[in-house]
Amino acid sequence: MTRTPLALISGACDTAVGELPGSTCLGLHAEAALGAIRDAGLAVADIDGLLCAYSMTEPHLMLASVVAEHLGLQPVHCAALSAGGATGVIAVMQAQALVAAGHCRHVLVVTGDNRLTGLSRDGAVAALAGVGHPLFEQPCGLSVPAAYALIAQRYLHEYGVPTTHLAAVAVAMRRHAGRHPKAHKRTPITLADVLASREIASPLRLLDCCLISDGAAAVVVSAPTAVPVMSRPRVALLGAGQGHTHEHVSYAPGLREFGCHRAAHIAFAQAGVAPHDIDVAEIYDSFTITLLVELESMGFFAPGTAGAAALAGALDLDGELPCNTHGGLLSYGHAGPAGGMFHLIEAVLQLRGEASLRQVHGAELALVHGDGGILSAHGTLILGAI
Repeated sequence: MTRTPLALISGACDTAVGELPGSTCLGLHAEAALGAIRDAGLAVADIDGLLCAYSMTEPHLMLASVVAEHLGLQPVHCAALSAGGATGVIAVMQAQALVAAGHCRHVLVVTGDNRLTGLSRDGAVAALAGVGHPLFEQPCGLSVPAAYALIAQRYLHEYGVPTTHLAAVAVAMRRHAGRHPKAHKRTPITLADVLASREIASPLRLLDCCLISDGAAAVVVSAPTAVPVMSRPRVALLGAGQGHTHEHVSYAPGLREFGCHRAAHIAFAQAGVAPHDIDVAEIYDSFTITLLVELESMGFFAPGTAGAAALAGALDLDGELPCNTHGGLLSYGHAGPAGGMFHLIEAVLQLRGEASLRQVHGAELALVHGDGGILSAHGTLILGAI
């Protein structure tokens, strides 16, 4: 099938992930950025656009300008974006718009942070203190895990399913991470391990929650005409969409379907494909409940059935929908906005056939989804090998 690319992901790179003593926000940005530029076969001088996210360890007012200075770039477009875990995906959409409009030929999108070694426990708590509506949520002591626990409680009640459906997601992600030499956590876990782990916010337990890691990831988004034919498959952006229904969970129109439904619907329509066409999915998994809700809302599984599907192996390499083949945020690593970008890097590797022991045979279409806030901001990308 002939596919018309909106843009090409010409280069991709992520750093080591996990506990990286001595790492810095800018150092990680530089490593990932230069790696992505080399991977694209470009020179630093070829980059004419730069998009960054934000940092908790080095909260510069103009992080993109700081990164440009650090790399020796003088781009014609330079900006920092902030959409939580959806930042990377939304930045790729912004980069595509820049190359489509002719403002840039090669846009570098880079995210990273050293949250594990660069933030103290008190610093991490302080950085997230603004989460929650100041009048209706913060006075009740709402935290990010507690907000997702509300969604999980509603989900379990609505569909009458057991907590093993949540645990199955964590086990599947760890199984994938075990095949990735760079993953932050690779030791296998069982359903019993998840259910016995410390309760964080009922029904969510420690192993239902994402990791805190150091790391960075970057891609180069290029105009289709600016990238020569290579020996390896080229990775094309075929469709993209966003969905935004609320910022604070108390304002969500419901606790069952979120902006991921609209984001995926737009992306599928633009790419001219449907959920059953996707060979591999890399979907934001800040908590086990996050992945269940998104899989169902985006149309991969019927409401209330994704957990049972995970138990039956549907998310495995040979399953109905290989999902988060690197291990996701739950096991590969979560370094702030770079967490969502790790999903994008894995999708690129899958479509190039470079995922080694994690490779999904014959992968030609991939979906990448990012989620920011409390299932608040959503971005979906459809990528294809051409």
